[in-house]
Amino acid sequence: MSAAWVQRLAATGGADAFEWAEVDLPPPGAGEVRLRATAIGLNYIDTYHRSGLYPVAFPAVLGAEGAGVVEALGEGVEGFAIGDRVGTFGPSRGAYATARNVAVDQLVRLPDDVADADAAALMLKGATAWFLIEPCARVQAGQTVLVHAAAGGVGLLLVGWLKAIGASVIGVVGSEAKADQARQAGADHVILHRSDDIAARVRAITDGAGVPVVFDGVGKATWGASLDSAARRGLIVSYGNASGPVEGVNLGVLAAKGSLFVTRPTLFDYATTQAARQQAADRVFAMLRDGAIAAHIGQTFALAEVAKAHRAIEAGETTGSTVLLP
Repeated sequence: MSAAWVQRLAATGGADAFEWAEVDLPPPGAGEVRLRATAIGLNYIDTYHRSGLYPVAFPAVLGAEGAGVVEALGEGVEGFAIGDRVGTFGPSRGAYATARNVAVDQLVRLPDDVADADAAALMLKGATAWFLIEPCARVQAGQTVLVHAAAGGVGLLLVGWLKAIGASVIGVVGSEAKADQARQAGADHVILHRSDDIAARVRAITDGAGVPVVFDGVGKATWGASLDSAARRGLIVSYGNASGPVEGVNLGVLAAKGSLFVTRPTLFDYATTQAARQQAADRVFAMLRDGAIAAHIGQTFALAEVAKAHRAIEAGETTGSTVLLP
């Protein structure tokens, strides 16, 4: 046995529900490695698991994304060695820990030129940007795309990635400071949702046509604007619920708004195997290397202060990515 510190939950609750506890960590089982964490990614989906919006079994240790070093190998492990730098972005959870045992099919190799904190900030969000833009929406060069929450962790990556493949980007943000961040990432137009009519601005920018693709990670609060911003036969990709889930979708509205398409996709229906996850990570690291995207680490918190980090992300007080340090 070896000891590890974890942030665990006994049940659903607010940010104060976390318990910082020392636990015994058994040797890694067959097909597992012991991963000593060096950096952990905080993602908005973690708040959904904590609150119960996305059900998980309790007691639970949250977090799907992290970087670290292999410290021990279980029986039958091949292709990894003690001392290897690796990362994981799921689908299994448990990253809110100083060390843990992880199945090898959850691991990806980290290149020497990518720092641990950058990997922890990028893997899940970057793989999300990859699958949303490429295999899901299949965005083409020359298309104009609307990105809600364009200064968020995924939003900034979407903006940079879209620009790199030749799309034009309209970003929606909540403040002038976040507008500057979206522009720096490559947004061609920025809409302030607190003062602007989103759909009216989109129609003005596109000469009345609307956009062929909308990326909406906000959910309930922006659903109407997404419907009104989409072009005829446009696609709304609803991938998050930052303001609450979209409910009571009336399919007739899709017809009335121009025969629209809507999808509610998840990453692990696109990255279903270890090979696919490594391919996604490699694509993310290549975009980072080319300067199309950046880690955009806006803030860091000690893992012991994860409650503070959850309160900040839920209050909209964070920018870019947030990294937890063990």
